[in-house]
Amino acid sequence: MITFRHILPCGLLAAGLATPISAQQAADAVTPEEATEQAAFADLSQMALDAMAEKTAGRPVIAEDWMVAAANPLAVEAGAEVLAAGGTAADAMVAVQAVLGLVEPQSSGLGGGAFLVWYDATTGEMTTLDGRETAPLAATPTLFQDENGERLGFFDAVVGGLSVGTPGTPKLMEDAHRRWGQTNWAELLAPAITLAEEGFSVSPRMAGSIANDAERLQRFPATADYFFPGGTALAAGDVLVNQDYADTLRAIAAGGTDAFYTGPIAEDIVRTVRTADGNPGVLSTIDLALYDVVARDPVCVAYRSYEVCGMGPPSSGALTVGQILGVLNNHDISDQENADTWRLIGDASRLAFADRGRYMADSDFVPMPTAGLVDPGYLAERAALLNTDAALPEVTAGNPEWDHAQLWGDDQSIEFPSTSHISIVDSYGNALSMTTTIENGFGSRLFVRGFLLNNELTDFSFATHNDGYPIANRIEPGKRPRSSMSPTIVTQDGEPALVIGSPGGSRIIGYVATAIIAHLDWGMDVQQAVAMPHLVNRFGTYDVEEGTDATAFEAPLTELGFEVNIRGLNSGLHAIAVGDDLQGGADPRREGIAIGE
Repeated sequence: MITFRHILPCGLLAAGLATPISAQQAADAVTPEEATEQAAFADLSQMALDAMAEKTAGRPVIAEDWMVAAANPLAVEAGAEVLAAGGTAADAMVAVQAVLGLVEPQSSGLGGGAFLVWYDATTGEMTTLDGRETAPLAATPTLFQDENGERLGFFDAVVGGLSVGTPGTPKLMEDAHRRWGQTNWAELLAPAITLAEEGFSVSPRMAGSIANDAERLQRFPATADYFFPGGTALAAGDVLVNQDYADTLRAIAAGGTDAFYTGPIAEDIVRTVRTADGNPGVLSTIDLALYDVVARDPVCVAYRSYEVCGMGPPSSGALTVGQILGVLNNHDISDQENADTWRLIGDASRLAFADRGRYMADSDFVPMPTAGLVDPGYLAERAALLNTDAALPEVTAGNPEWDHAQLWGDDQSIEFPSTSHISIVDSYGNALSMTTTIENGFGSRLFVRGFLLNNELTDFSFATHNDGYPIANRIEPGKRPRSSMSPTIVTQDGEPALVIGSPGGSRIIGYVATAIIAHLDWGMDVQQAVAMPHLVNRFGTYDVEEGTDATAFEAPLTELGFEVNIRGLNSGLHAIAVGDDLQGGADPRREGIAIGE
């Protein structure tokens, strides 16, 4: 029997390309961000230092009143101060995100987008906010094709203005605050402004990310000047001042996000995009002025005695996580040490990803069988396919019930794993789960007004058709690209039981689904669940996390018929379990912590 211990990956995990896969799977097989050891941060509160010690010891942080977990201690401290002063989870999110955009710029920021799931303790209602970037009105279906109709290479499209969509994060921060906040807006931005003006210590993860992307980061002068002052890359421990970021936040603090989406800041964003040397884009001031956040119904799926709720289209997260769990609801996966349990999890994921590739996109632009994809009857049919004793030899999209005759081609989009996640529960019982991104590490590499611009448009399919069928996730003016971000709130008897999410490209879905299984089915506490070694299968190849006990499954999974790939898998799970108390967990693969009181 395989003993499945929970161990902490340490050091820098080696990065390498996955084995070759089909065009359909293409870009989901990219190398993840490298993992980093826990950073030594200066001038942290005792509460933050205690939280670091708990994570290092593999124990959850315990609290009674409130909890916040995110990817950088400075950002978590900012949120904790808001919660301790009586602020709501929405208030704390604004403070956390503002600091993350400064201290973890490679992952999220004002120039990106986000999805937010909110549980309201007063009403018991769940709301999701879509702050995803939109394609410019001047975008065409062949935006990422050359004059011969051939798809551009990924980084040929990413680096520069062509990949930049209309940012949504500032508007999402403001919208959430207007709905559920009670702390003064300007006060929430003050911690980030202070850090930007007085300087903060560059973390090991930020420094490592800069070193690993040195060539692309030095392509544009403003970006190079910030990350390579005097021509030398920023190093861990360097004190970095960002007055431009402070000035941008001051403008937003005084004038709301109108100061971002119109006027000089908007004009500078558009100028930077449209004059990007060698790869100009088509974003306009009209795109920025017209941008708005969309409130959408959550997608919820029953799992055991729980309900798992998350963000619907244009995210594929809640649907795909829900499909995986809905299929597994029909099987016994109680033995985590049994390779057959991982066969069921892996093939349930493959079935869900097949549907994801065929059907999922921005439902404001293309018809989608959203209800049919998570219908219990359909999931039971898909679950019956797993009644075998070996891996499925092949997997195809199913035929969920829906009222549309259009046949879609399988998607060919690329999705890199550079994102961040925030989980918060406040003293009033509200819960917030938000995944936030600029897509690829450092986004488009365009730096303006103290922040980076996203490359979110490359989450669209570069091709418009596949085998003669239109691709649902093709680019169209005003459309939001499909995402795998999976901010999730699990409820039981109508109340939150788990708040969770992760970065990681399309592997986000597997990270979140297996962490939920680990907590609900296998009885792990949240710290154990987020630290658990990863096994993720999307398209047939089983990715197994190197340097962990999960590698003991290589032979058994191979015998079951899977191709197995041992590799670095760098999630960034942040979770809060809600029960008699609050228990917070932070992924040991990154620098984040959980703080509660």
